[in-house]
Amino acid sequence: MSKRDYYEVLGLKKGASEQDIKRAYKRLAAKHHPDKNQGSKESEEKFKEIKEAYEVLGDSEKRAMYDQYGHQAFEQGGFGGAGGGGFGGFGGFEDIFSEMFGGGFGGGGRRSRVVRGEDLRYNLEITLEEAVKGCKKDIRIQTLAECDTCHGSGAESGSKVETCNYCHGTGRVRRQQGFFVTEATCPHCQGSGKKIEKPCKSCQGDGRVHKAKNLSVTIPAGVDSGNQLRLQGEGAAGENGAPAGDLYVVIYVKDHDIFERDGSNLYCQVPISFTQAALGGEIEVPTLDGRVKLRIPPETQTGKLFRVRGKGVVSPRGGYAGDLICKVVIETPVALNDEQRELLLKLEESLEGKSQHRPQQEGFFDSVKKFFNNLGKN
Repeated sequence: MSKRDYYEVLGLKKGASEQDIKRAYKRLAAKHHPDKNQGSKESEEKFKEIKEAYEVLGDSEKRAMYDQYGHQAFEQGGFGGAGGGGFGGFGGFEDIFSEMFGGGFGGGGRRSRVVRGEDLRYNLEITLEEAVKGCKKDIRIQTLAECDTCHGSGAESGSKVETCNYCHGTGRVRRQQGFFVTEATCPHCQGSGKKIEKPCKSCQGDGRVHKAKNLSVTIPAGVDSGNQLRLQGEGAAGENGAPAGDLYVVIYVKDHDIFERDGSNLYCQVPISFTQAALGGEIEVPTLDGRVKLRIPPETQTGKLFRVRGKGVVSPRGGYAGDLICKVVIETPVALNDEQRELLLKLEESLEGKSQHRPQQEGFFDSVKKFFNNLGKN
């Protein structure tokens, strides 16, 4: 089966810049990475295809050969040959060693090893109000940043930076014993691919320094605990001028004194008096936008749920707001005086033996009576 055009795989046109190729690769690789699409065979195959396309188009020599000869340049016996700058007949082994050692076969003409900066994580705690309505937060992170003294070169001003003679700038050394080839980090340049005459005193030649960084994070309305915000390029600086990693801000919403959240709905418990439950009335209940009135019908039982529409949470993806669900709980009077006790006793006497006033109680005791009668027959 013929392979797809590498430019088509990355969604690019022939003649695209190196920057366009890098951007397209990063976007597509993140979308189809197996870790984000576990169990998806389709995503796994697409990721391999994207990686293969970038390995060719991201290397100036391989790209030139591909532009001239197409896929034939990297087939065994083709224009690239087994010993050329292409994949040759060792494509499968190159992938294996690339995974094991972080590099490829390539040869002396490959570019210096560049390692993308690490992704960072920051746990951010916010209030329920901030989560529901959205907000801006200032955070401070510790990260590896480009050295301000040498601007990432790792060399003192005016100092020479030469290509490492041992690895020819690849940062890797290759050893072959018969059919087997192994690859490891260059012991002379420690993988940088360069030789610095006078290393920068600020970063000791690394090109990066530990630094605190202040950032402003916009929290969209409707986020919930566990949601992540990705700040592209705000992670640790990469090695040898490689792109910085990303910063992932993980949201944690504090417990609220009144409300509990379940998806787009908010829940709260509202105590009402015995009299309000029996006779009905109007009460005020809280929402995140202020107070609203709620009508309690007569003969309301404890635990009944009342819905206030549109007073919940709007999802970050948009759509309608959820609801506020109020659960009424009848509060038993406490600290009664003699007169109040007397009044309650009179009320109790007036209700005694009248099942229409206590349907739940009467139904419960009827069920208990049947249960014990059946138990005695067995």
